[in-house]
Amino acid sequence: MKISGILNSDISRVLSYMGHTDTICIADCGLPVPDGVERIDLALKFGTPTFVETLTEVAKNMKVEKIILAEEIKLANPEIIKDVITLFPNLEISFEPHDDLKKLTKECKAVIRTGENTPYANIILQSDCIF
Repeated sequence: MKISGILNSDISRVLSYMGHTDTICIADCGLPVPDGVERIDLALKFGTPTFVETLTEVAKNMKVEKIILAEEIKLANPEIIKDVITLFPNLEISFEPHDDLKKLTKECKAVIRTGENTPYANIILQSDCIF
């Protein structure tokens, strides 16, 4: 039995088999998950777990080289951007229209669905090389 790190076996498994440039999405409870993409559903109720709680734990266990957020988050949910910058202070953030971000989830290894119920609280993390 694991004693530290991410205890969710599905998240732990997906992170362990990701390679350089592979992507994973952490999503609010409303983002559609494309057919064929693994859904890791953590949503318990509105707001639980939060997007930031989930992102914080994934960030502790993944080397990230690129971040993609929806363009619409700039006006609709700027607090999330602040949280992302706090977690990844040295990474450039790419902003894409929300419809394009949804299309990019088709290439993700998994979409982690949280209970977050604020607008555009979705992120795609691209894996960096660990050496």
